[in-house]
Amino acid sequence: MSFGHIVCKTEFADPTRLMITGEAAHVPSAVHHIPADKVCGRAKDVVRRLQKAGYEAYLVGGCVRDLLLGRTPKDFDIATSARPEEIRKLFNSCRLIGRRFRLAHIYYGRDYLEVATFRAPHDEGDDGGKVNDEGRIIHDNVYGTLEEDVWRRDFTINALFYNPSNGELLDFVGGLDDLHHRKIRLIGDPEKRFREDPVRLLRAIRFAAKLGFDIEERTRTPIASLAILLEAVSSARLFDEIIKLLHSGDGLPTYRLLREYGVLQHLLPLTTESIEEDSTGNFARMVELSLGNTDQRIAEGKSVMPAFLYAVLLWHKVHLAAVSLQLKGMPEMQALHVAATDALRDQVDFTAVPRRFSNITREIWALQSRFRHRDLRRANLLLGNARFRAAYDFLCLRAEAGEQVKDDAEWWTAFQHATPEERQELSNGAQGKKAGLRRRKKRKKSSNAKAATSPPASE
Repeated sequence: MSFGHIVCKTEFADPTRLMITGEAAHVPSAVHHIPADKVCGRAKDVVRRLQKAGYEAYLVGGCVRDLLLGRTPKDFDIATSARPEEIRKLFNSCRLIGRRFRLAHIYYGRDYLEVATFRAPHDEGDDGGKVNDEGRIIHDNVYGTLEEDVWRRDFTINALFYNPSNGELLDFVGGLDDLHHRKIRLIGDPEKRFREDPVRLLRAIRFAAKLGFDIEERTRTPIASLAILLEAVSSARLFDEIIKLLHSGDGLPTYRLLREYGVLQHLLPLTTESIEEDSTGNFARMVELSLGNTDQRIAEGKSVMPAFLYAVLLWHKVHLAAVSLQLKGMPEMQALHVAATDALRDQVDFTAVPRRFSNITREIWALQSRFRHRDLRRANLLLGNARFRAAYDFLCLRAEAGEQVKDDAEWWTAFQHATPEERQELSNGAQGKKAGLRRRKKRKKSSNAKAATSPPASE
């Protein structure tokens, strides 16, 4: 969709002037062409009910951006002049959540619409808002006007306000122009805004990958140097952000941008180290293949598992550590358990991995050694394991990336699709091949021993 006929950016180039005057471009529906039938009916009702009660209310953020781009919004967020307690009085199904950032959720069964009160700029002397010594927002309930709320939003393309009651769109910061030029641009001073909330670094990259936009120069420049601020963000929050980044359907392009901007090392340091250490390139291929497959599964409406994602991201470290421990005499499964515990502990220092996922990750790793066993009893037991499919997919991924497990992957592909009679033949063939290999090794060992004890021919 083209926005070439709407150019607000040059008219409103001075942010200071805008904050003083509150100027905005009022764009009618005949110009912006947001399809009214694509707007959530419940969201329209909430906006109208707030307006009828005397409050300002608009759809805002990603839903407006996506409607303008011809995409189907995932969520419809609402911004209003009503305070959270006033919203709750209007809607019986409303629940207020959050302390740092107070929000209203209006429920429709299990679904809900999120309604936020307009925010104002922070004032450290105000009890409602507080910024720490690093400039990070740690308390954020300073309410304000629509014009003030615009400047609290992150990117220009997410600061467009749409009134479904009259079809009018409000653009204070040239968001339409940036949509037209496919630019991700922070509102205000980039360094200050990133310091307020370092997760904005990740959002900039996620939107660039999702929309295929470029991050404009002033926004792009400080990302690498400020990425270290992510290490001060709670590991639980960063886990959620990683899932958004890599399980959004655009995981592969997002991952590549994270590497390009020097951010990956502050989220997944073990993964970054593994890529640099692996001279074969197999691990880097494995990560890219996995993310590409994940994007395809999401596009097809199939499920994906965070446990599988972390099994891939940490595999190289775990595998090398387990092999090293075995060379020192530790049994295979014990070595794998110790290596897995160490890797997961080190990762949790950066991003949390909930136990419900890490336990499955451990199972995927532990089952890899069992794919070497091809006798019928063991094979059938493994086939019935609850984690067989995930572990098998992991095995095939390793083979495709270049690890020396191609024979195992091919055998198990044949075995799981075979009839009972064919499985018996596959198992017998594997056992015969194994016995033949043992005999050849035994003959070679005997021959070497005989050669070592025989006198030289000259004697």
